[in-house]
Parts: sequence; C-alpha cells; structure tokens
Amino acid sequence: MSFPVEKRQGFLVVMLAGEVDLSRSPEARKVIMKALKKMHSVMVDMSRVEYIDSSGVASLVEGFQYARSNNLEFALAGVSEAAMNVLRLARLDQVFPIYASLEARLEAGA
Repeated sequence: MSFPVEKRQGFLVVMLAGEVDLSRSPEARKVIMKALKKMHSVMVDMSRVEYIDSSGVASLVEGFQYARSNNLEFALAGVSEAAMNVLRLARLDQVFPIYASLEARLEAGA
C-alpha cells in the first residue's frame, strides 16, 4: 500500500495513514524523499496515522533535514494524537513545524 501524494497550493502533500512502522516506513521515506527531490515544499498529512514508531519518525527527520538543507519547507499537519505522543516523547514537537490541519497551513500563506 502506497501513501498518496497530491499537489495543493505549491506543496506536495504526502498523506500518511495507518501504521507507519518498520514494515511501512521505508515506503513513507521513499514517498517523502521523492517529493522533496522534485524541489517542492512538502506537507505531511498525519491525520490518519494510527501508530508511528522510531523508524517512521526517522523518515520524517530525514525529510526535514533534506528540506532544510535545500531551502524547502517541510511541515506536519493534522498530527493524530497517537503520533503526537511519540513526537512529544522525542521532543520533536519542538523541532517540526506542526499545523492543526492542512487547511490551517494553506490559509496561513507563505
């Protein structure tokens, strides 16, 4: 099962869903990095993530670092409570730009 990507107002939106664990995080990483390598800013919609483990978080961190080194925006949107708990534990909620929803980021403008 692949993670869909759609273009919205200058962003490529990667829609993660379900469990982003050791078996699915390589696909998440591949999709995120492919979007970034197109030199687009990336928004990761995490509203449907039921579980994320350290390998999933590592995919997000790698995307964030790549974006930052290439002057691209990388943000998370609609982070589910389960995923937010993991990000808080790792204190990554203080690192990633996080928006309440995809719409909230798009309405905020550039």
